[in-house]
Amino acid sequence: MKLGDLASRLGCTLEGDAQAEIHGVAGIEDARAGQVTFLTNPRYSRELAKTQASAVLVDEKVVLQRHSALPPLAVLRSQNPYLDFARTIEFFHKPPQYAPGIHPTAVVAKSAKIGEGTHIGPHCFVDEDVTIGRNSVLHSLVTIYRNTQIGDNFLAHSQTIVREGCTIGNRVILQNGAVIGGDGFGFAKRSDGHWHKIMQQAPVVIEDDVEIQANACIDRATVGETRIRRGAKIDDLVLVGHACEIGEDAILCGQVGLAGSTRVGNRAILAGQVGSAGHLDIGDGAVITSQSGMHLDVPPGAVRSGSPVMENKLWLKVISALKRLPEMQKTVRHLAAEIEQRRAGEK
Repeated sequence: MKLGDLASRLGCTLEGDAQAEIHGVAGIEDARAGQVTFLTNPRYSRELAKTQASAVLVDEKVVLQRHSALPPLAVLRSQNPYLDFARTIEFFHKPPQYAPGIHPTAVVAKSAKIGEGTHIGPHCFVDEDVTIGRNSVLHSLVTIYRNTQIGDNFLAHSQTIVREGCTIGNRVILQNGAVIGGDGFGFAKRSDGHWHKIMQQAPVVIEDDVEIQANACIDRATVGETRIRRGAKIDDLVLVGHACEIGEDAILCGQVGLAGSTRVGNRAILAGQVGSAGHLDIGDGAVITSQSGMHLDVPPGAVRSGSPVMENKLWLKVISALKRLPEMQKTVRHLAAEIEQRRAGEK
């Protein structure tokens, strides 16, 4: 692809040779001639001075400096360099294509309805009264329990499971080992101290354009439903407890754990290893930083940190003070000793 054509397709302003041939993409440190890279983090500005890439995607206002001994570096100025880099990858790397049809080793119930153009791979199991939309892919060893409804362009990677009665929208991606609709963790304590299992009979509903990554678990509810709203992205090893609701375009990063009936607002971000008590409300656009433990509701747009969670600015002060704690402890001991000496002198 000519660099000028790439700039046109991305809607970027080009500074450089429009006839240069581009055949791929790479990170700024590893890029070679014929590849496009990107720069969004100022920490990597020094790498720009020595990259071998033919072109770099940068913000429209960035001022670039480059060693004069290196070949000229073309610049693609973008309103969103990271997004345009992601789009560029798609020009050069196409996902695998799967032929429509059902593999001989797959088991598909007679009552199941399979949409046109759908691929069902080796050793998959599709139970009674399942509906799967058009142009979907069940890679291999995928299990779909009965009475599940799935939309178009569904992609389930190997060893994913969708339990009974769940509903999945269009263009949903399940990465390897994701479990949708496993039983919620619900038990009632008997008078003799034993636990009685509470039936988890309510479904999981996943709306359009959701991606759930490897080994994440979305639990079904006792009553009502567990719902993942449109465009939400859920990372590896995340647990969404029974009857939770995840808002539109929300992000749940790796190892987040939500206890039952937690509501996460639209476009909220929960960074890695965030945990919440049950029945909390996390407002739209809130950001919870890594390893925070939530025990209270979070208002819309707030930034919270720490365990127990607190305002981010206060948490930064607490952490700063914590680093000085040994020195402060010595000072307190010294002052306490002086006070004792004065008291002894007064006697």
